[in-house]
Amino acid sequence: MEREEESTVQAWSNDSYRYPRGSSTRRYLISALIGIIILYVMFFVRLPYFIFMPGTAEEIKPMVSIVKTTGTEKGTLMLTTVRVADANVVNYLVGLVHPYEEIEPKTSVLKKGESEQEYSQRQEYVMLTSQASAIQAAYTEAKVPFHIEPEGVMVLQTVPGLAGEKVLKPGDVLLKAGDKEVKVAQDLLDAIAGKKAGDTITIAYTRNKVDMQATLTLGALPLQEGETVQRAGIGVVPAGMQSVKADQADQQVTIKAGDIGGPSAGLMFSLEIFNQLVPEDITKGYRIAGTGTIDTDGTVGPIGGIEHKIIAADREKAEIFFAPKNITYKDGTKIENYSDAVKRAEQIKTKMKIVEIGTMEDALKYLAALPPK
Repeated sequence: MEREEESTVQAWSNDSYRYPRGSSTRRYLISALIGIIILYVMFFVRLPYFIFMPGTAEEIKPMVSIVKTTGTEKGTLMLTTVRVADANVVNYLVGLVHPYEEIEPKTSVLKKGESEQEYSQRQEYVMLTSQASAIQAAYTEAKVPFHIEPEGVMVLQTVPGLAGEKVLKPGDVLLKAGDKEVKVAQDLLDAIAGKKAGDTITIAYTRNKVDMQATLTLGALPLQEGETVQRAGIGVVPAGMQSVKADQADQQVTIKAGDIGGPSAGLMFSLEIFNQLVPEDITKGYRIAGTGTIDTDGTVGPIGGIEHKIIAADREKAEIFFAPKNITYKDGTKIENYSDAVKRAEQIKTKMKIVEIGTMEDALKYLAALPPK
């Protein structure tokens, strides 16, 4: 009897030893799988939000080249950027508590029907137009004769369901429609005028500097406000491109800003271009950052995210920051870039001086009055 009990205990012990080992392995595998899923959801599942945060303050001089420059630059002119990130669970939670980050729904940033790729392309396009405006403003201020040359039409967006969506991509530059050269957006409309849905047209275009060609079937475009008859089209939102040419080749400006997008560097580009065109150094040895759109007449316009740009400029030890002046529109809407910049500067306790700017001339007058450093 004793031997039988001992044998029973022995058998039970062996069974109990083997069973938990397999169970533990399964538990570890399940736990690891759950952990991987949680990590994937937290870091790789994109939420319908953008997170805005301080970007960079970058020296402009390496981005701007002129065949014949007239002086040296002892100081530094810097553009400022806002970093935009897709939200995941982790950075969304961080953004909720971070004092210098903002969370915005993508629907409030993207235009109706606009994809993120099309948004990025729009930012690239407005950067290019901002550069052209900055060159014109600087040429005008420095009294450099110039002229404008059209350079084709860029595709900003495609219309779902039409031929353009299947063949063309945002960023493509249209060169010909049928036998007609496309230099401005109206040329594309003129080439299609008189055609109807179902007709075809051959489009020549470039993509990443590679020449391409395709035959597209025209479709019925969505009715616009005030229209009663549908027009035929290829289904793209076109935007004219142009270059600003100095009458004298040695005064020609070239800008290469890399992957920076948006229009807000216009003011700072115009100041850098002007500084390379005139004999005196307008920086006088100071580190000068800033932001603001620029019109061809030198008017400085408001921008978004100035609070983030103040932080970026302070990190790069800027001593002066040019901020667009506060604006109140006729409908009562206010954009207070200058006030917001001052508020953020006080929050981070920077020694950087915030200067309110309404025109390029305002900036030049302020710099002219500065003592050399």
